[in-house]
Amino acid sequence: MESKHVMLSYQHGIQPMVEIIYNGLEKLGISVWMDIKGGMTGNINESMAYGVDNAAAVCCFMTHQYSESKNCKKELNYTDSQDIEIVPVMAEKSFKATGWLGIITAGLLWIDFRENNNMEKRIQSLAKEIVHRVGENVTKMTRPQKAVSAPPAVKPGRAFKHKLQGKYLAESGEVKVHAASGSRSTLTLRNSPEATSFWIEERKEKNSPIYFYKNYSSNGYLGYDPNGNYIYTKGQHYGAEEWQLIADETSTNGERAVIIFANYGKKYLAIRNGKLTGVADKQDDCIWYLD
Repeated sequence: MESKHVMLSYQHGIQPMVEIIYNGLEKLGISVWMDIKGGMTGNINESMAYGVDNAAAVCCFMTHQYSESKNCKKELNYTDSQDIEIVPVMAEKSFKATGWLGIITAGLLWIDFRENNNMEKRIQSLAKEIVHRVGENVTKMTRPQKAVSAPPAVKPGRAFKHKLQGKYLAESGEVKVHAASGSRSTLTLRNSPEATSFWIEERKEKNSPIYFYKNYSSNGYLGYDPNGNYIYTKGQHYGAEEWQLIADETSTNGERAVIIFANYGKKYLAIRNGKLTGVADKQDDCIWYLD
């Protein structure tokens, strides 16, 4: 497999923070490209093109200045045109990606660097998202380093761990027959991740915020029935199996905290009164951590 790196695309106003992230990702065994670390030589356009063309993923550090930068716009538009994975990083409080940046990053899960605390955990979260998105396409560092931690393991999908309960969303192994929709499998919560608690992410189409989540063990698609208010899996996906994964803006601890939204039923996936349910109001019981 051809050697690839992760490119860091940013506006120079936040260069000190990005350099910390560069060093942290390297220590985790991920090969990283950054302009001030020897990436920018000679013609700026040729250097940017090299950085993108040889990237497994490009991390864009979203700020107001980034959205206003002609070079950043050129860089990320080129990344998108080459179908290279984009991993957005939110790097400014209260910033919302709109315009060209909003279109390119629509539906993508952003990693939270709005604060400069818990940096080690935030860098771990970014590394996990990179590995989730590109897997073994990321080159592992081969030169010896001191106190090198192991890179995040490639996992067979996403695992959802509830913030309050600390349990993982999984299939129960119980199958029920629904009069209108055929066989459906029920969902349960597990104390630790296992094969039935990993979900393979399938995007509905390019630049769509809609995803399907297929169970790694059974190949059943996660769905929500708003009429019966229950969560299930089934063999095919239609409208009721469409989901949006939204970064939770209230979490500040550096975890990959998300809210899972049922696109058809217009409800958030939560645990209330000990049960999986869809709710209309976002509270802490709607927050899940990605493992």
